Amino acid sequence: MKLAIITQVVHKRFQHQIWAYAPYVKEINLWTKQAHEVILVAPCTSSQPSAIDKTYNTTNLHFLKVPAFSLQGIQALLRSLFVIPVCFFRIIQAMRNADHIHLRCPGNMGLLGCVVQVFFPKKIKTAKYAGNWDPNSKQPWSYNLQRWILQNTFLTRNMTVLVYGEWPNMSRNCTSFFTASYCESDKINTPPRILNSPIQCLFVGCLTAGKNPFYAIQLVEAVSKMGVSIQLNLYGDGDERAKLEAYCIAHSLSERVQFFGNQDAVKVQQAYESSHFLILPSQSEGWPKAVAEAMFWGCVPMVTPVSCVPFMLNEQTRGLLLSMDLMQDAQQLFDLLQQPAHYESKARAAIDWSRQYTLDQFEVEISKLLRT
Repeated sequence: MKLAIITQVVHKRFQHQIWAYAPYVKEINLWTKQAHEVILVAPCTSSQPSAIDKTYNTTNLHFLKVPAFSLQGIQALLRSLFVIPVCFFRIIQAMRNADHIHLRCPGNMGLLGCVVQVFFPKKIKTAKYAGNWDPNSKQPWSYNLQRWILQNTFLTRNMTVLVYGEWPNMSRNCTSFFTASYCESDKINTPPRILNSPIQCLFVGCLTAGKNPFYAIQLVEAVSKMGVSIQLNLYGDGDERAKLEAYCIAHSLSERVQFFGNQDAVKVQQAYESSHFLILPSQSEGWPKAVAEAMFWGCVPMVTPVSCVPFMLNEQTRGLLLSMDLMQDAQQLFDLLQQPAHYESKARAAIDWSRQYTLDQFEVEISKLLRT
């Protein structure tokens, strides 16, 4: 089977290999495992891979490089007029030669893929919508357009659309799906942490405004003022880092808040295993991997109720939902710290739920999709 993958993820060509964001590649390797040939259409740079990048397992990979583009701003739109025809040509080339078409949405490349796939109604297709499918959420127009095309069964034929969560009025081609980071063999005994001092909190993700790491810092600061010995470790990098570090220095938080930058999966796993809480005040998510990964290791999540997060946390039996009212969130964390048995119950429930979703099960479900 020839598998065509259309994705927005920026790749890196280095030492005759193709690299990309490791959690993404880890998942895509399960899709490519089912194919004898893979055609990948994606933006690419020649920069050196970082600690969070990984190469593909498949050896029969045909990479069709396209320019990255943006639809935000007048200058970017003007540039896109020259770039988009190149992208369309590459996508058409890939889809024409493929037995199965796989779209990664949302994103600019996903949008173009949604348009082009309309002209291949007989091809078997899947689309993974990794963003928030909630029809009532506020999202960019391009995301709304992709959702509309994907669930329009007149325009979109022979496609299974994988979405996170169960939503009202989903079209018949949409199905609730999941993602995974760990294998069945990773299910070692992991007892919940004892609430001893200092309480260890964790932030895993890009240090960008959308992920809101500043709120995580403020939350830890507010709880510390209640007399709790508490620390926050941030794993990830981004354009907000300098501002966050300056805030910590100005508010004497440098010993309480530590920045570790981008780290590989092993070090992040060790952080999950030694932390009491994951704090993720993100503005938008699909299926937040950091949340599922933290739960797998008994690290209780505190997350905003976006996308399928309330389902993941079963409202609040497997974690805490952030209201984004600083004092209210600080108080609910403080109250939980006074109830060790309640904390342990949430941690155990998080472990039990998240360990249903392993890479082994994920691979089984992918193989079913590619056989249809």
